[in-house]
Amino acid sequence: MRLAPRDREILLLAVPALGALVCEPLFLLVDAGIVGSLGRAPLAGLGVAGAVLATAVNLFVFLAYGTTASVARTLGAGDLRAALARGVDGLWLAAGLGVGAALVTGLGAPLVIGVFHVGGPVGDQAVAYLRASAPGVPGMLVVLAATGVLRGLQDTRTPLAVAGVGAVVNAVLNLALVHGAGLGITGSGLGTALTQTGMGVVTAVVVARGARRHGAPLRPHLSGIRAGGLAGVPLLVRTLALRATLLITTYAAGRLGDVALAAHTVVSNLWTLLALTLDALAIAAQALTGRSLGAGDVAGVRAATARMVRWGVGGGVVLGALLLGLRTLLEPLFTPDPAVRRAMAAALVVAAVMQPLAGYVFVLDGVLIGAGDGRYLAVTATVQLLVYLPLAAAVIEVAPQGTAGLVWLWIAFAGGWMAVRAVFLGRRARGSAWLVTGDGTR
Repeated sequence: MRLAPRDREILLLAVPALGALVCEPLFLLVDAGIVGSLGRAPLAGLGVAGAVLATAVNLFVFLAYGTTASVARTLGAGDLRAALARGVDGLWLAAGLGVGAALVTGLGAPLVIGVFHVGGPVGDQAVAYLRASAPGVPGMLVVLAATGVLRGLQDTRTPLAVAGVGAVVNAVLNLALVHGAGLGITGSGLGTALTQTGMGVVTAVVVARGARRHGAPLRPHLSGIRAGGLAGVPLLVRTLALRATLLITTYAAGRLGDVALAAHTVVSNLWTLLALTLDALAIAAQALTGRSLGAGDVAGVRAATARMVRWGVGGGVVLGALLLGLRTLLEPLFTPDPAVRRAMAAALVVAAVMQPLAGYVFVLDGVLIGAGDGRYLAVTATVQLLVYLPLAAAVIEVAPQGTAGLVWLWIAFAGGWMAVRAVFLGRRARGSAWLVTGDGTR
């Protein structure tokens, strides 16, 4: 079947982005598979520490999203040199924020883990992993910013290559350090930190070479860094609300017992894997929306949005069916514990059923990010968090321990919270307030 030009353009961006995005959760999934062989406590500890580390990094996801939108808009307006200059400033901002985040995460590991009320062996394992992985945070943030630059330039293949090699290196290092060197969960965190640092260096070099080739300056410009930081504030607020939702869900799983928390660790990582698979379309939406609005093509944005929403919902149907069919094969890959396996299998059913809704949400989120509609996303994400809080509280207070409680938690999260997001995003997309053309000045 011959694809329409618009579909072809979407896929040329989305397919390589899909590969890169799928590689990202493979870091934690590989960690979960390797650490899970050490026992229930290390796996549960990884679940808590992994959630904290992901939060420490994803708080700054605006480094990717904001840079993608601004670079794509400037490219659409016909100024490649200025687009690369914005990207370089984003790398400097990422490096500075990364050093600060690494210090806070590493030095404050016991305090941060203590918030989750997990003590004893689980708490000790979580602290060990978080301390070992913290030095890799600067590299992770630089990867975010550099990836945003490349996506804004309509290049999703380079991030794919870097992420693919990084996933392989991470697996080898984790096996060598956890089992070969006998470092346990500390070796897993150290291997991830080394891999992410190397990826940061590689992606920064790629962007720097492009900037030099087109005459863009490499030295930091405080005005550009400050502008990038201020523009990222709404997306930071949005991300804080989203990450708070995920952390609350992890906290709730911990209150439901070690079995529920261990199973939630794997299910949440698989959810992230599927979410990032669908997010490939959101990445294409960011790049195409920013470029088209920069060129003043509102009709093109509308048409691409409608097409990508159909792709997102259809992709969710396919992924949900795959997860339902493969869930019994996935269970033994992560733990030998029969109780944890039963809880995983039940929660995965909920995650699978909600995939079409997730596809709709992720695509529209990408469209509005590409349009630079950060203020709306920040406000509504905060409202969505406030709606979710009583749902999570009800699960903690009323739901039973173990499998049944975990199922109710995933109904509240993947069903309730995602449905609220869909309402807000769909309503905004149908309007026109976000369709601002030009270089993005609002």
